Amino acid sequence: MRNDATWLAVLVATIAGVMIVAPRAQAPPATNPRVITALGPEAFVSRLVATGLSGPWEVTWGPDSFLWVTERIGKRVVRINPATGARTVAVTIDEVDQTLSQDGLLGMTLHPDLLKGNNRDFVYVAYTYDGDPGAGFVRRMKVRRYTYDRRTERLSNPVDILTNLPHGTDHGAGRLVFGPDGKLYLSRGDQGSNFLANYCNVNHAQDLPTAADVQAKDWTTYQGKILRINPDGSIPSDNPVINGVRSHIYSYGHRNPQGLTFTPGNRLFDSEHGESIDDEVNLVLAGRNYGWPLIAGYQDDQSYVYANWSASAPEPCASLKFDVLNPPPSVPRHKESEFHLPDFMPPARTFFTVPNGYDFRALGNATVAPAGLDVYTSSAIPGWRNSLLLTTMISGVVFRMPLSNDPRNPVGAPVAYFKTGNRYRDIAIAPDGVRFYLATDADGRTVGVDGALTRELVNPDSILEFVYAGPKQTDGLRPSSATVVRSRP
Repeated sequence: MRNDATWLAVLVATIAGVMIVAPRAQAPPATNPRVITALGPEAFVSRLVATGLSGPWEVTWGPDSFLWVTERIGKRVVRINPATGARTVAVTIDEVDQTLSQDGLLGMTLHPDLLKGNNRDFVYVAYTYDGDPGAGFVRRMKVRRYTYDRRTERLSNPVDILTNLPHGTDHGAGRLVFGPDGKLYLSRGDQGSNFLANYCNVNHAQDLPTAADVQAKDWTTYQGKILRINPDGSIPSDNPVINGVRSHIYSYGHRNPQGLTFTPGNRLFDSEHGESIDDEVNLVLAGRNYGWPLIAGYQDDQSYVYANWSASAPEPCASLKFDVLNPPPSVPRHKESEFHLPDFMPPARTFFTVPNGYDFRALGNATVAPAGLDVYTSSAIPGWRNSLLLTTMISGVVFRMPLSNDPRNPVGAPVAYFKTGNRYRDIAIAPDGVRFYLATDADGRTVGVDGALTRELVNPDSILEFVYAGPKQTDGLRPSSATVVRSRP
């Protein structure tokens, strides 16, 4: 693992007072680092809270002490009693379009004043829909606000906040959070451009809008970005001016950021997917460029070269067969060190950076497929206060990473927990600081408890609970939590 604390840090990137330490490259590992064998020292008791959901994507603890969940495939917002698993449907959104693996009803955030009696009982959601008013089909994303009625326990009075956002067939992102500044933050993926089925599409993660684009409400360049939005959908007057233009764009150069959270001190972190290496956790700062697709992870020329398939010549891209490891000679290739990005911000943590010579064909991608991200601020578990909690889909664990005020190393070394044969999509933390709730995917690959990749998920479409039970009483490198013992139906 690149971020192992025992590795010697030799490369220091200093950008506008923020310093990120990049460790020295090592010999290629003999095993894939995504296979987690050592888990944390605390013990947890696990329980199945609810099953039979339809693609749970967002889970958050509500002020009513219920779990609020979006169902990506089911197009519903449901409230789940964490004690009994009983659920009620708050709203079904028929306009949601869901046909692929990264579309549907995605992010949700609760207004900080929800159920506080001041007439701001708002819930915001992000979802995909058909943006073509005619007979055609154009996949788009919107942000919509609902009002919650505590008497009927329903969401109603929909108001579209921001519409016509681009959304492709892959890398949709879509995480939505309310910031301490009263603004909405929405993650947008790069639509899978320059990759797999979309390999001939131009990647727009580095592209920025013109003043004319903003005036015309042309959001085409809102790909591979994190947006900062007023609650009414307008552009905040204090958003960063990037390339001479103020828009909704807060940061750019992202690939597929599926996690967003604010931490004490009002710092924004994201988690996002790498290509074959370098899944990232980033400290997100206004106006910064996170490098993608020109740079993956640190700017270190390790196991990544930017291959621009859409620029293939003389052979057109459409005539080529995609191979992420061996692009043909007609595809332009560039080392990371060839790019000079004045606002580049390296990641706070990667999963994983591997040196040149890593055998991708034999070992597989060195990634964990990060998803939801949350911050733990309680003192209930010794040593956990002010930690990031990162869910993963391929590794099937939650990583805890202690936060630091050191600008050179804002995120500490990860420790893994809650290993099961599932893909973890998101996490919610109860206010008591001892109960954790995890949403699991309906399908897909994960590393099973035996260390091998599998599509046989133990608890698909479920909410699992893990309860802190004190220090672990056993010795050795054993799981810190019991595997949920329920077979796939």
